[in-house]
Amino acid sequence: MALDGEHWFSEPFGDEGVAFSLEITDKLHEEQTPYQHIEVYQTKRWGRLLVIDGCVMLTSRDNFTYHEMMSHPALFTHPAPRNVLIIGGGDCGMLREVLKHPGVKRCTQVDIDAGVTRAAEAFFPELCSANDDPRAELRFEDGIQYIKDLPAGSVDVIIVDSTDPVGPAEGLFGEAFFRDVHRALADDGLIVQQSESPILHVDTILRDLHAAMRGAGFTRVVTLQFPVCSYPSGWWSATVAGKGADLTAFREADARAKPFATAYYNAAMHRAALAVPEFCRDLLTDQ
Repeated sequence: MALDGEHWFSEPFGDEGVAFSLEITDKLHEEQTPYQHIEVYQTKRWGRLLVIDGCVMLTSRDNFTYHEMMSHPALFTHPAPRNVLIIGGGDCGMLREVLKHPGVKRCTQVDIDAGVTRAAEAFFPELCSANDDPRAELRFEDGIQYIKDLPAGSVDVIIVDSTDPVGPAEGLFGEAFFRDVHRALADDGLIVQQSESPILHVDTILRDLHAAMRGAGFTRVVTLQFPVCSYPSGWWSATVAGKGADLTAFREADARAKPFATAYYNAAMHRAALAVPEFCRDLLTDQ
C-alpha cells in the first residue's frame, strides 16, 4: 500500500507488475486490531474504500458485483436453502444479500475480527441493513474452529467470504478445512468460496482450490466468473462445490422471479458466469 502525496491510495501487485489506484480526499478511520490493520478512506469518485492490511476489500461503487455473485448463485443452485453460514464477511454485505431470500430461516456470520464489522457499521451502514434481522446471528470467533464444532449435516450453504489466502485466511483454502465443511453440510449442501482472479491465479490458487475441494470429498466443483473493478485485474471468481448435484443447473424460474432487487445478479448473468474461457477450460470445467 502507498499514499502518493496524500491524494492516491495504491495497491501494488508486485508479482504481476501492476497496481490499482484510487484518488482519495480523506482518511476516515485507521485501526490496528489484534488480527489486522483496518483503514477507511473517502475517495473522489468511488465512494468509501475499505482497506485491510493494505489490500482493497471493497468500495461503495462496485461492491455489489462481489456480494451478489458470491451469494445468489449458490442460493439459487441449492434446492431450498434455509440454514446459511457465512465465514468471514465482516463488512456484512454478504449477510444483507443472503437475507433477501425469504426462504432463509437463519444466517450465521462468523468473523474473527469484530473491528471490521464495527468499521462497516460506522462507514458503510448500507451494507449492514440486515444486521438486526431476527434471522441473523453475528459471531466474532475463529471460523475454522466454528465449522469443526458444527453437528454433521446441519448447514445448507456455507459462504466463505475471506481475504486473500494469507494470514488469518490461509487456513480457509486447505483440504483439512474443506473436509470439515463437507461433514457440516447436508447431503444437498453447497460451499461457495471466493477464489481470486482467473487471469492472475488460475495456475496457482484456483488449481489448488479445486484440488483441495475434490480431495475433501466434493464430487462437483464449478467456478463462476464476474467483474469486480477494484480487485486485482478487475476479473474475479467464486468457486462452488457440492456432493453430487449438477452445479450448472439452478432454479432459473425462481431467479427470474426473484422478489428482491439486485444491481447485477439475474438469471442470465448467473448462466453467463458459468461459461468457461478456453485458457482455463481443463481446470474449471466440472467433471
